[in-house]
Amino acid sequence: MSKLAYITHPIYMEHDTGPGHPERPDRLSAIENKITSLSLNQKLDRISPESAPEPAIINVHDAGYLSQAKRVITEGYHILDTGDTIAGPRSIDAAFYAAGAAVTGVNLLKEGKYNRVFCSVRPPGHHAEQDRAMGFCIFNNAAVAARFAQEIGLAKILIIDFDVHHGNGTQHIFESDQSVFYYSMHQYPFYPGTGSKDENGLGAGTGFTLNRPLPAGTGDNIYIEALETDLTYIEKNFKADLVIISAGFDAHKSDPLAGMMLSVNAYWKFTEIISRYAWRQCQGRILSLLEGGYHLPALSDSVAAHIDSLIKH
Repeated sequence: MSKLAYITHPIYMEHDTGPGHPERPDRLSAIENKITSLSLNQKLDRISPESAPEPAIINVHDAGYLSQAKRVITEGYHILDTGDTIAGPRSIDAAFYAAGAAVTGVNLLKEGKYNRVFCSVRPPGHHAEQDRAMGFCIFNNAAVAARFAQEIGLAKILIIDFDVHHGNGTQHIFESDQSVFYYSMHQYPFYPGTGSKDENGLGAGTGFTLNRPLPAGTGDNIYIEALETDLTYIEKNFKADLVIISAGFDAHKSDPLAGMMLSVNAYWKFTEIISRYAWRQCQGRILSLLEGGYHLPALSDSVAAHIDSLIKH
């Protein structure tokens, strides 16, 4: 049984993406209601994060992009990319606190207070590039966590991304870096168009990116077999000090934005496999960050399964 810190903050509900947007405050409400209704609520410690310090953001994003985002978002409602990353007046605060949850979680893991952390945050992060917002994401929370972890002595980071969409931003930030291994399993071809099998890093980072593109309609068994195979390969070639999960739940068969066929049980099993790897590699240290998932019952059930498996394994 693992000790789990559950990090969230009310400011996430004030990230206003407008009517009809799939990345909406109700996502976190559904998760909260599900956890509260289950015995899980007694098995986790609720922790409120601090806002991320600007240096932690600039470790990942261009200073010019940060300045522009702060200025533009605080002026009112804006579309930050080609049409789907929408921000309201409090969105920049929510983005700082989402990245702040990642920083808080890394600190807790490094101090040994917990070996499992789940961050129920929004906006999500894995599409955010070094110099631009994208795909509902403003700051790249997983990347902020990885760089901060390295600053405090966790030198080698494995990022596992099982969101249905490829995490283009995370890949691009680390693709030349052999100290961060990025692994993604995702629907392909699909948004954002990246994540083919031949994308395996650049320069010194060649071999430290592993993409597992899967066709629409893929179900539990193929996903689970792929994860087990790929983690076996990674373990032979990379010694991690910390595992970060970009935990997207939009490959569920009920999700309206994708075409995969996963069940809730798949997320429980993914987490078991990753947890066993983390115990072998890095004293069980896992930081899990909420990414996608847009069908509220499927999202809340899948997150609950993920948290249950983190606690049990």
